Parts: sequence; structure tokens; C-alpha cells
Amino acid sequence: MADGTLAVVDEVPWERVVSEVGRGPAGELRRGLRRLVRKGREATEEDACEPFDRMSYGYTVRATGEGAAMATILLPVLVALAGDPDLGCRTSFVDDLVGLYEEVAEARPEDVDAGWREAWERHAPAIGALLVDPDPAARRAALGLAGGIGGLLERWRGEKDPAVRLTVLLALGTAAAESEDAGAVERVRAVVEEVLRTGAPVMRVAAVHAWAAFEPRVAVDRSDLLVEVVCDPDVCFGDVWYVPGVEGAFTREDVARWAARLFEDEPRTELAFALGLLAEARRTGNAPVCREALDAVWQVLVVLPSAAAAVLPLAGELLADPDDGVRYRAVHLLAVLGAQAAPYAEELAALVDDPGEAWLLEGTVGDHARWALTRIGDERGLPGLVERLCAPYQGLWSRGYVMSDPRLPEVEEVLAPLGRYAEVLAPAVRAALVEGGPLTGVFLRILAAWGPAAAPALPEVVALLGDPRYALQAVDALVAMGPEVAASAESAVRDCAVLDGSAHHHRVAWACWRLGGDRETALRLIGAAMSDAEEPYHGPFHLLGDFGPAAAPYAERVRRAMEHGGDWARPKAAVALWSITGEAEPSASVLEGCLADVAEGGDFYGLFREALRALARMGTVSPEARELLRTVRDSDRRLSTYRDYRAFLDDELIRSAIEEVLALP
Repeated sequence: MADGTLAVVDEVPWERVVSEVGRGPAGELRRGLRRLVRKGREATEEDACEPFDRMSYGYTVRATGEGAAMATILLPVLVALAGDPDLGCRTSFVDDLVGLYEEVAEARPEDVDAGWREAWERHAPAIGALLVDPDPAARRAALGLAGGIGGLLERWRGEKDPAVRLTVLLALGTAAAESEDAGAVERVRAVVEEVLRTGAPVMRVAAVHAWAAFEPRVAVDRSDLLVEVVCDPDVCFGDVWYVPGVEGAFTREDVARWAARLFEDEPRTELAFALGLLAEARRTGNAPVCREALDAVWQVLVVLPSAAAAVLPLAGELLADPDDGVRYRAVHLLAVLGAQAAPYAEELAALVDDPGEAWLLEGTVGDHARWALTRIGDERGLPGLVERLCAPYQGLWSRGYVMSDPRLPEVEEVLAPLGRYAEVLAPAVRAALVEGGPLTGVFLRILAAWGPAAAPALPEVVALLGDPRYALQAVDALVAMGPEVAASAESAVRDCAVLDGSAHHHRVAWACWRLGGDRETALRLIGAAMSDAEEPYHGPFHLLGDFGPAAAPYAERVRRAMEHGGDWARPKAAVALWSITGEAEPSASVLEGCLADVAEGGDFYGLFREALRALARMGTVSPEARELLRTVRDSDRRLSTYRDYRAFLDDELIRSAIEEVLALP
């Protein structure tokens, strides 16, 4: 077959292929294709990518630009490569044919290259032959060419290979979910019902997946079957479970992960399934499935606060599990639950030096145990904490993680709340500031969060006033320390490196005043910056509130920023206006207007939290706003747009702020 494929390559009218496109000329593509064919069975997926990567058309048939015409010209080569039984990477080209077929099916006729349909019809027999190719892998890859439910049912009736039959079954479910033909869907339902009655265990699980694709409730009704089969050590998945468009067979744990996703639109149902799966996997000693079940538990806990009641004791029990990946996930669950994990302080303290890791997840069991201890206020998490947090930033300064997976928190998020332990932590922080590096700005923000407790680091912070990269953050840290701690730094602040940029003069003047310097100079410079700024919301209006009634000449500018500024501006301008005028209105009404979105199920959490802070400072809240806040407080959802550990931190901060406002007289 190699000679025949080479002949097809040579027959391409290369003179019609644009000579220089993308990363290489057409001649190089031809030579690359010939090298690929000569490799025969030794050719790999990487080999398949190399020649076609030289062209920029990307197999598109859209009738815009040169790429579409080239895709049409090169179709014979693609068909020959896909049909060559002596080519080791042929399924890669079958996948490409499927992609082209699906692209054309979704496109308007006028958007497809003029010569494409005729070229496809000319090669239709060879393309259709892929569906009955002797190679099961080629047949699986070609299922997307079957032409919908009718073609897939034909393949179902004619297919004997168990691995291909399972893939056909899954494809039937997907096709039924996309079909508007009730009769065709009913035929698919008959197939999956029959498999559920008479099929082998793995096929029955696949039937649940296929049926749930177009009738999701089926997964709930068959959840016990899913747990039983997935955890049965006598059932083998790796030889038969292939998914359309996915390279390689699914393992048992892959199937477990897929099964949990059947319930992702119903978190409480997903939690019940995951807990059942976990219990059975533990009984049968299947650690990989335990890990997948815990990942499913995590996905629920990150959106559903009420799940903590079931998760907390389970995570505590799993701290002693022999599998590193299970312990890792368990300790992370306890860490994000914060104070609720206090009953497991002893077990967590025993794990601070545990080197266990989870594949592709960041940090060690011990790292997460340290964080968990700090979250519950246990000082046993403090020794070595700063050093371990800094470790990922050493050397090449890189971290790798997926945002929705368990991972280490950012340094600032761990240390900023620990001001009460500043005396213990300050030596390591000071050393890090002296050493310099990518975390310098982070440590300055941490010191600002600690406020007066950061006093031991005063010399290191003052030294950074001369570095234009960090001077403004150093100024903020000194202001947060307050005049009792940092008054001696006022002259150094006045001469700090940022004065080279006149835009920061007013901010530095404000900082000098806060450290005991001249108030009138600060007010004059901030007022001038307000007057020079563009309307309606530019300028340092948020600083004017510190001056109270003395800033009255600028009250109207602040009012306009409150009424016409963006979401970030309104809460700050509202509280500044209240501070200047001493009047609750209109500031309180503007702030309370920022609460409705979240109360109605929206996700403007940042604006919501800023409004809560401002209302707490003003000390006033209306009955209507109280009712909105009670609605939010009583909702069973994480008050955050994040879906990792930050969801818990945001949720805690917002719920605490809600309680603070509701406690107002």
C-alpha cells in the first residue's frame, strides 16, 4: 500500500499549492509526506503532525482564503493516508477526515470551498470503507463519518468487536442527544435498554452513559449499577472502553471520573454518588478510584457549603490512608474547610513533614497540613511555613496547576491573615525581603495586612523605599503600620523613589500625613489631582474620605464619581462622600443597591463585598437591605466566582462581612 500512497502524494498538483504558506514551502510538505509514508508501521502521531504543521490552512474547508482550496487539493492524500493499513499513524488522518466532515455539516453551503463537495463525493467509497476497515482502531476513529443515528445503528448491527461496539454505543447516545427526530431517538433508546438487560457489565455501564446523554435522569436511577461495576475488581475496562475522539482506552479510574460527571448538574446527587463510589472503592482496596471519588467530592464541596457535614468526618478519617494521593486530597479538603477542621488538629500536626504527593497536583501532604493548621489557628503549622511557601518560587520560579484542582494557596493568602503570629513569622519574612526576588511585593502586601504587628520589619520596608519597583507597596505597608510604629519613616517616604513620577505626588503626600506629616499639603495635592482628573470617576477620591469635613470643597466631585463611576468606584466613593458630609444618604442607598445582584443569584461578589465593608464602616443598614443579606446568608452556595480554594476564602470573608452588617443596630 505504501507505493499506492506515494503515488497519490506525487499526483497532487503541487503547482497549485501556494508555494510559501505558514512555516514552510509546499515542496517541504511533499517531501515530509513521502518520508512519513516510507516509515510505514513505524510512523507515529508525532510524525503525522510534522508535515502538515508546515501549512497554515489547518484542514479548514471554509471558503475564505487560500487554505480552503488547499484542503480540497490535498483531500486525496488525506484519504490515502487514512486508508493505508501499513501506516502506523493512520488513525490520526481518519480523525482529520472526521473533523472536515463535521465542519462541512455545520457550515452553510456558501461557506464551503467550491470544489470541496465534488472532491468528497469522488472519494466517498474510500471514505465509507473506513467504517468497515479490518483494523478496529480505524473503525472506531471513523465513526464520526457514519452520518448520524441511521449510520451508527447500521454499524451497531454489523459490528462484532466489543471495543468498537462500546464506542458505537456511546456515539449513539451523543447522536440522540443532538437529534430532533423522535423516532430515531426511540430506536437508540431500544438499543440501550436491551444492553442494560443483557449486556456484559462494562457494556451496561456504557449503556447508562449513552442513555444519560439524552435522558440525564437515567444516571440517577442506575447509580448503584455504576458504583458496583466500576468498583468490581473482576471487571476489566482497559481493553474495551474507547471514547470517540479520545486517544487510548479508558482505565477504571477514567470511567469513574466520567461517571461522576453524569451528575455534575445536580451537586447533591453527585455528592451522594461520589460518597457511595468512595465507600465501595475503599472496601475493594482500589486507591485510584478512591482518588477520583474524592475529586468528585471536591467538585461538590467547592460549590455547596452544606456538603461539609458529610465531607468533614470522611476527610478526617482518610488522613491515615496509606495512599499518598488519597491523603493529599483529604488534607486539602480539611484545609479549605478552615475552622471546621479543628477536631482534626492532632492528625494534621502529625502530617506536617509528610512528603506524600499527588500526581500532577501541587505541593506535598505536609504543605497542605501546615496550611490547614494555620487556618484553624494552631501554631504547630508555623515552623518552616514561610520557607515552604517560598519553595515553588526558587530556581526557575514556576508553578504548575489547573485552576479547579486542589493546589497550594498563594503566599499572600496564607500569611496575610496571620498577623497575630507576626513575631514568629517576621524573621523569615525579613530575611526574604533582604534576599529580594519575585515575592518582594507579595511580602510587602502581607506586612500591610499585618498592620502595626509588622513593626519588626520596619527597617527592611524603609530600605525598599529607594527601589522604584516596590516603593509604593512599601509606602502602603508603612501607612498600615501607623504613626506609632512608622512615624520615623515619614521623611524617607517623602523622598521615596516614586517621586520621579509626578502622578504619585499626592499619594506620597497622603502617606506622609498619615505618618504624622503635613495634612494641608496632602489635602491640597489630592484636591488638585481630583480637579485635574477626567470626569466622572478618575482621580484619588477614595483618599479624600480620610480628611472628613475638611474635604468638603471636593464633595461634588466625589458625588459624581459615586453616581457615574464604574463598579470599582461606587463603594469607595460612597463611603468617602459619607465621611466628608456626615450624611448617610445618598451613600447608603447607593451601597445597598450593590447588594441586589448577589441576592438575586448573580455573581458580582467583589462589588458586593466592597459595599458590605462600606456599610459596616458607616454603621447603617435599612430593613430592606437586611432582608437581602439574610437571603444571601441562607443560600447554600459558595459566594465566589472561583472554583478552587479561593472559593472558600471568598465565601468566608463575605459571610463574615454579612454578619457584621446584620449586627449593626
